Amino acid sequence: MDKFITKDTPTSDDVLTVIAHLPTTSLDATVEDGFFAKLTDKDFMRVAVLLAQKGFDEGGCPIGGVIIDNATHRIVGKGHNTLVQENHPYNHGETSAIRDAGRRDFSKTTIYTTLSPCDVCATLIYMRQFNRVVVGDVTSASGNEDMLRGKGVTVDILEDAHGIELYAKYRKAKPDLDIEDWKGLAAVTKG
Repeated sequence: MDKFITKDTPTSDDVLTVIAHLPTTSLDATVEDGFFAKLTDKDFMRVAVLLAQKGFDEGGCPIGGVIIDNATHRIVGKGHNTLVQENHPYNHGETSAIRDAGRRDFSKTTIYTTLSPCDVCATLIYMRQFNRVVVGDVTSASGNEDMLRGKGVTVDILEDAHGIELYAKYRKAKPDLDIEDWKGLAAVTKG
């Protein structure tokens, strides 16, 4: 059966949106390896931002994560923050993508996250021995990049203007939810 997205398919927001919204397990049947091979860090970050937009559209926190296999560039995991949608206090964009990727050797992968990882996500990234993390927004939040580097993780900053704008819009509209996502309900009630 021919795959829907081939190596000759142009890289566009429409195609990246399809990839963002398809279940990861469906990508093997839908996307040729040659398409993934031509994608850049910017393209993978765009998929993460599209996932962040999905979270925002669902009424939640706009943070997305994408994990790729370093050798093939295939997406092996992706997700978005579902604190609100699933009533899940630590299902952040990164943890959601890691859960989606399942049991694997993460030292052979790169994780893309639309926002600087919180303490929990940063710890999970180095504990699972990720080779590299690409961060799409250190304007809105930062702090764990040096800690990750100190743990041997390569950290690249690739700020995405749409992702930064989306997070600023969210933070302005839902400041208590932003605080809850970072520090829990206790921080909201104390504030």
